[in-house]
Amino acid sequence: MNAIGGIIFDCDGVLFESRQANLAYYNEVFLRLGLPPVDADDRARSHICHTAASPDVFAALLGPERVEEALACAARLDYRQFIPLMTPEPGMIEVLSVLSAQVTLAVATNRGSSVTEILRHFQLSGYFSAVVTSRDVPRPKPCPDMLELAAGRMGLGASELIFVGDSELDREASRQAGIRFVAYGGGTQGDVTIARHHELLGLLGHAKSET
Repeated sequence: MNAIGGIIFDCDGVLFESRQANLAYYNEVFLRLGLPPVDADDRARSHICHTAASPDVFAALLGPERVEEALACAARLDYRQFIPLMTPEPGMIEVLSVLSAQVTLAVATNRGSSVTEILRHFQLSGYFSAVVTSRDVPRPKPCPDMLELAAGRMGLGASELIFVGDSELDREASRQAGIRFVAYGGGTQGDVTIARHHELLGLLGHAKSET
């Protein structure tokens, strides 16, 4: 593996276990719109709530004709009430503290503005030189826009980066951006697949040993 100068992380499912928080958030929107909630056991619909950007969630679950109405309703919610339902992935904070001293770190997420509050709440903001959300680009993942923007803000080329994600959306965005993909958690396949954050330390050391 070529030398790694920077690591871009997805948020949901990589930095945090957030399915419960995301589902509670979208179900609150549906409640206010007079619609039935998404059941956690409905794997296909709940997965959309966990991985896609809000416009795509509402388009998929409500139809394109209700997207603007749902987005307006969502904008009136304070996501901070759902943050206590989120759990940092095991070992993530310790690994970030080590990695941030060696390479440049960034976040690229289909979330909107809530990611800033999430990172602040868990005292992680200082680890990342760039945070790119769905509000910063014309097209969310699986398009490559946010990875390309993150790379530009980090001052690094695609060949110097890896992207750590957990979904097919992440994998496709990484492929289109020409960035090596590290699949976390077993939900999809990558150039490298890891089960724990601590494996990133070994990956970084392996890349350095080849230079």
